[in-house]
Amino acid sequence: MESLLLLVPLSVALVLLIGAVFWRALQSGQFDDLERPAHDVLDDDDRPR
Repeated sequence: MESLLLLVPLSVALVLLIGAVFWRALQSGQFDDLERPAHDVLDDDDRPR
């Protein structure tokens, strides 16, 4: 029972930390354009000039 006194607040803190990291990634625009990198690979021209 004593382990719950440690594990419950630790899990709540971990969830809040993960949520804050995800929120920061959303605000920085990391997930704005998910299709462009896939198209860049297909549009890459490897021929020498």
